[in-house]
Amino acid sequence: MTLRKLVLSAAVFAAGSSLALADSFVINDIQIRGLQRVALGAALTYLPIREGDQVDAARIRDVIKELYSSTHFDDIQVERDGTTLIISVRERPIISSLEFEGNSDLKDEQLIDSLRNSGIFEGESLDRRVTRGLAKGIEEFYHSVGKYNASVEVRVIELPRNRVALRFDFEEGNAAEIAQINVVGNSVFSRSDILDQMELKDELPFWRFFAKRQYQQQQLVGDLENIESFYRNQGYLRYSMDSVQVSITPELENIYVTLNVTEGDQYDITSIRLIGDIEDHREWLESFAGMLEGSRYNQADVTALEEAYKRYFGRMGYARTEVRTQPDINDDDQTVELSMMIAPGRRVYVRNITFRGNDATRDEVLRREMRQIEGAWLSDQLVETGKVRLERLGYFETVESEVIPVPGEPDKVDVVYDVKEQPSGTITAGIGYGDFAGLSLNAAVTQENFLGSGNSVGFSVDTNTFSRSLQVNYRDNYFTDDGVSLGGSVFYNEFDGGRANLQQFNQKSWGTALDFGFPVNEYNRLNFGIGFASTGITQVNPFDQIQNFYERYASQGSGGDELAFDTFYATASWSRVTLNRGVYPTSGSENILSTKITAPNSDLQYFKAEYRFRYYLPFDREHRFVGLTRLHLGYGNGYGSDGNFEYTLPFWENFYGGGSSSLRGFEPNRTGPRGLLRRPNTIQGPPDANGNPTQVALGPEFDSLEVGQRSALGGNAQVNASIELIFPTPFAGDETRNTVRTSAFIDVSSVWDTEFDYSQYRDLNVLGDVPFWDYSSPKNYQASYGLSVQWLSPMGALTFSFGFPLKSLDSELEDSFTFNIGTTF
Repeated sequence: MTLRKLVLSAAVFAAGSSLALADSFVINDIQIRGLQRVALGAALTYLPIREGDQVDAARIRDVIKELYSSTHFDDIQVERDGTTLIISVRERPIISSLEFEGNSDLKDEQLIDSLRNSGIFEGESLDRRVTRGLAKGIEEFYHSVGKYNASVEVRVIELPRNRVALRFDFEEGNAAEIAQINVVGNSVFSRSDILDQMELKDELPFWRFFAKRQYQQQQLVGDLENIESFYRNQGYLRYSMDSVQVSITPELENIYVTLNVTEGDQYDITSIRLIGDIEDHREWLESFAGMLEGSRYNQADVTALEEAYKRYFGRMGYARTEVRTQPDINDDDQTVELSMMIAPGRRVYVRNITFRGNDATRDEVLRREMRQIEGAWLSDQLVETGKVRLERLGYFETVESEVIPVPGEPDKVDVVYDVKEQPSGTITAGIGYGDFAGLSLNAAVTQENFLGSGNSVGFSVDTNTFSRSLQVNYRDNYFTDDGVSLGGSVFYNEFDGGRANLQQFNQKSWGTALDFGFPVNEYNRLNFGIGFASTGITQVNPFDQIQNFYERYASQGSGGDELAFDTFYATASWSRVTLNRGVYPTSGSENILSTKITAPNSDLQYFKAEYRFRYYLPFDREHRFVGLTRLHLGYGNGYGSDGNFEYTLPFWENFYGGGSSSLRGFEPNRTGPRGLLRRPNTIQGPPDANGNPTQVALGPEFDSLEVGQRSALGGNAQVNASIELIFPTPFAGDETRNTVRTSAFIDVSSVWDTEFDYSQYRDLNVLGDVPFWDYSSPKNYQASYGLSVQWLSPMGALTFSFGFPLKSLDSELEDSFTFNIGTTF
């Protein structure tokens, strides 16, 4: 049988060639040959013809065009056998793998994402035409960052079963460095003033030893914008960048940049005219604009005024307010009149508020943090407040908000919050070791967002070198709909003070507590609680500072040196929090004032008050560099008396200094007052009635003083202060900013005892070489500096600190490296 072939290859079809048929014919059957992965039924759906249709050369071209547009085929041939149309296809190969060799500037993940945007990824069919431009596109990127010698080769490796592997071989080469940046035409500002506005540098300070003078085209564009803003912020409205020349040496190693500028004159603002449908708001808007009239033109101030107007209308439901400023420049007297055209737009209200990404956290937990209400006018401020409140929860690594117009309803919008959850609790059971706690065994369940409810639950059993404890706690953060919280706890604890760097005593305690929290407003909160604690003390060293305390209560024990106390107490606290995040904040402040006082009928009558403050100040728009100031004040004492005995603060309630929580670079809990032992000096006396030798004390003024080396007693007052500079973690990408934090710090700490009588000891002979100072004076402070790295790991927050003393009262207390679990700043 004679076959009349109708063959159109891809190249012929693309060139627009046509096939002339002697005559048209009616199709009685359609056959498609060569299909492997594409189903016959799916292939037939791409055809613009069916059995019974009459076809000619034009219809055949349409068939080929539609099959190619399906993106499944590399080659298509059409043949006629009588009234049967035979279509032979060769399917495109499937990409089995993507391989990259020699790339360091571009990470594999970046390349995979970029290729996916071009339709190239594992499991997808390969369009060989697309691969032709890939190498050139990647090379152009390298050229934009100054690597002009870079080359990329794309290889298609054929595999069995119509599969291919794409291999990218990179030769990145070295980046060309900026040899010199020249500025021509400047007279008002010096070359150094202008270069200070640029990220690109031809000279680097000595401390930036890791930096390079690498040229980047995109960065140069940003630098030119920075220079323009610099001039316009100084009033130079006629400033212009006339030309930019970038030249490279023949070796493609050094780049010379020349900037030609025209500076012009400075201009003052004479008046600001507001134009638009703003009559109901004109008085306020004009009063705000009057602050700029008569001042030197400043582009940043004008932009800030525009944004202030947008926020003003945004708070009242105008979601798309537009503000444009048109300057009318008078070159004769160097003045400018500004016309600000304000278009508030349509007022809109919120239809729905939805959340995405909260796989573990219930919607209601997020919704109760909202201040924008569904059905109310849209307020940009309230939407942003909701975002900040979600960030403060500590459940989410990132929170983003978006206002989306409702299609077909111009006066409605939806608000969508996208969250990325992070670990808000831990489940642990294991063995560990720390430089302070030593060997530890633990089993704990701690969940700040229990089952996604927003409630916190904790159960822990912990044992280490100096303590054993069991604790159960629960808190419902929204016990009522208006934000009243309810929490409670039960605990049991055994503690060995000697092994915790404190003075020697053993303590067993158990108790329970209940507390309520009440929101005052968006930032302020009050908490009140009551509790009961039963405490037993044994093996107390007879240090002078606690002798009166011990002798007063020793008779209550069941025998020996045991002491037992039952106390009922009340707590109260006030907090004001404006931090932008619950974990690793970068702006805002936190103030917490808390008090604890025991009931008058308790075995112990005392109070404690503490104030904690921290303030974050970002130094740049991206919050990469942030200043942190922290302050912790504490004071406690007894109140009332029992006969001749005045109540004092129990020694186990004292404040202690040192370690990661107060003074990094020093051993934990050891930098405050220590236990003192007064040793009487004696001489040989006359024998007693039985002829035995005796000792006669010389008197108190001849006593010696022994200072406990490893027996920190603490004090009833303390001041801890820190300043820190938080900066990007070296060798860590921007994606780790919310999980890793690095800072340089200076810590200052002073712990003292207001009840200590220094006059009783200052003239005594101190035994040994252990330092002794006036424990009643806050002037005996200690200080340190160093670096700290914090990591929000799956097991909790880990803190590594390297500290060095600035002022030390005892070199034996210094500890350059400290490690802690569970502390975040």
